[in-house]
Amino acid sequence: EIRDARALWGQDPPAVQAAIKEAVGEKNARVLQIGRAGENLVPYAMLMNELRHYNGRTGMGAVMGSKNVRAIAVKGSRRYLDLVHDPAAIREIGSRLAKEVTEHPQGWDLRAKGTPGLTDGLNAGGILPTRNFRQGSFEHVEGIGWAAYEAIRSGTRTCYACAVRCKPETAFEGRFTVTDTYDGPEYEGIAGFGSNCAIFDLQLIARANELCNELGLDVISTAGTVAFVMECVEHGLIGPAELHGVDLRFGNGEALLAALPLIAERRGIGELLALGSRRIAEQVGGEAASFAMQVKGLEMAMHEPRGKVGVALGYATNEAGADHLVGFHDGVFVNPESVSFRGATKIGITEPADVFDLGETKVRNWYTSERWNSAEKVIGFCFFGPAPRSFIQVDDVVGAVRAATGWDVGVDDLLEWGERAVAMARVFNVREGFSRADDRLPARLHEPLEGGTLTGRSIDR
Repeated sequence: EIRDARALWGQDPPAVQAAIKEAVGEKNARVLQIGRAGENLVPYAMLMNELRHYNGRTGMGAVMGSKNVRAIAVKGSRRYLDLVHDPAAIREIGSRLAKEVTEHPQGWDLRAKGTPGLTDGLNAGGILPTRNFRQGSFEHVEGIGWAAYEAIRSGTRTCYACAVRCKPETAFEGRFTVTDTYDGPEYEGIAGFGSNCAIFDLQLIARANELCNELGLDVISTAGTVAFVMECVEHGLIGPAELHGVDLRFGNGEALLAALPLIAERRGIGELLALGSRRIAEQVGGEAASFAMQVKGLEMAMHEPRGKVGVALGYATNEAGADHLVGFHDGVFVNPESVSFRGATKIGITEPADVFDLGETKVRNWYTSERWNSAEKVIGFCFFGPAPRSFIQVDDVVGAVRAATGWDVGVDDLLEWGERAVAMARVFNVREGFSRADDRLPARLHEPLEGGTLTGRSIDR
């Protein structure tokens, strides 16, 4: 049924969730909702499940807001195991994998640190996006690295029934007060608001992350847009008149915090920032387009392709734009003796390729991994679960699908499902006016990387 929610518009997500659960009389109802950014049709507004799970990319919050839908509440009436083809097989796979996660290196890392544990290593490798992807390492990385995160970490949560438990929480009182109402910043928020905006105050970054959750803003696109505007300000392309008193320069964390509510409300400087980097660049003109780190209008995730060029293939050709979860990152395919590479052989990847290689082997490996990744999305697996990236081996993925559905399928079938999903999405894009001309990287990635161990690296156009 459709209910009148006008009284909920403009309220914060926790109040909306509590009011809906009371209204439907179900304390175990699950609530999907938008925030004020979605209400005001910010193009990178996100959807939020249960205050803790964020469907951030591509502006689905604005789509829902455009339909005047503030939230959707559901409650299941049957147990999942009553619906699958072979409950005993599903139960066996689940209980076994819950134990195996603790025996796999990827499971250890994710359980111990979650994605915030990536920051220091990426910086050391010269692929931590810094100052709007100009540089590959951050001179103040200690302010946003793991030691700083441990100081504000308050606990760990998990998605439903997951044994990994990789979702970090932060809660503290100091210059800022941050609660554990929402999850703490993941790596994307740390690098996006941190090194990419030249900010090295992790407490401030955690507050920025909390504000994005509260307002319903995608963290990656928000951070990418802010970093882009900071560079435009640095080059004099955006001046005081457009800034409305918010001194949005690299390193100014207080200005960042001030800008976020304005984006959600589309007020003052927020009216400009809400457009996203591509549309701002079109409006500003001049060399601004060369600073916009986006593909198909989607801001790049915080992974530097000049240090793992397969990611560049994903950024360029993915139907949604610069998404880092399209194919597996290049390190998976380097060492044929590694756990990850051995896991990849089951999907047909048999030849290693260097991280900087863009030859036929790399492209073939990436193509295969794109189809497998797409199949995972269609089936409903987490990116952090299956091989070759992680601990759920390919045979168990196939076994789970068979047990759930009763279908006699194999790896080739799953790869075909993945390819069909990609093809359907690209057909949709063609209908909407996209072409091969849109499968292009930002110009900066074809220029030499500044700073860090990969100084001078670029991607051949």
